[in-house]
Amino acid sequence: MTTTASAHNLLTDNPELYETRFPDPERLAGRWTEDCLRRHGAGPRVLDMGCGTGRDAARLHAAGRRVTGADLSEAMLAHARVHHPGPEYVRADLHGFDLGRGVYDAVVCLDSALLYCHTNDQLDGFLASCRRALSPGGLLVAEMRNGAYFLGRTDLLDAPAVHTFVWQGVRYRSTTTLTVDRTAQLLRRTRVWTSDGGREPVEQRSAWRLLFPQELRHLLGAHGFEVLELHDGPGPRTEPAWHEGLEPGRTTDADRLHVVARLAGAAPAP
Repeated sequence: MTTTASAHNLLTDNPELYETRFPDPERLAGRWTEDCLRRHGAGPRVLDMGCGTGRDAARLHAAGRRVTGADLSEAMLAHARVHHPGPEYVRADLHGFDLGRGVYDAVVCLDSALLYCHTNDQLDGFLASCRRALSPGGLLVAEMRNGAYFLGRTDLLDAPAVHTFVWQGVRYRSTTTLTVDRTAQLLRRTRVWTSDGGREPVEQRSAWRLLFPQELRHLLGAHGFEVLELHDGPGPRTEPAWHEGLEPGRTTDADRLHVVARLAGAAPAP
């Protein structure tokens, strides 16, 4: 089988396809986030950084919050404005953004979006931008893969993960292989797409930074954040999944990591 490497991302270039491949009909991610914000007394102004299709931003808007959704993908933003109205949607890069000083009560970063900061400079740029954007005492809520899970475990690496689904009458098949790049501290992902109709397979590559719980705690502290919660579940992508009334866990051993941190009560950094 011959594959063609693509500089584009089939999922982010086609938001409807993304929502078909990763359905969230119960808006679990948005509900979990709202629960975190409410439990820690966050104000109404929320920035959803890496908002994607806008589903979570719209759920937070429906809960009564004033939400700005930010993403680098123009296709995602256009989809969000039409299909998930309510929030304001703007283009911004999570590696470094300036959407105002002290204008948000919370920054939300879900579904491993933070892990697209591959280098220490990019992580520092993201956290410095969050510090600038947040009002004193503002919250950072993030949900991502857990780097510690891959210490000695290979179950997610041993065999490709295959998913098949139908979108617009066409059957798609994605075959995803994960490998650990220990030198770069990255989880590299190779995804091969095939579909009905004899189309040539397309190969796409991406990567997530592997962050470890204590490393993340140190980075947050260095940028003036106090960690309020750091745990592996329950959350919107855990098994079993989070539901209302569940308390945050106390371990960081499973494959997802959830963090809630509060910015120290001082003026935003220059």
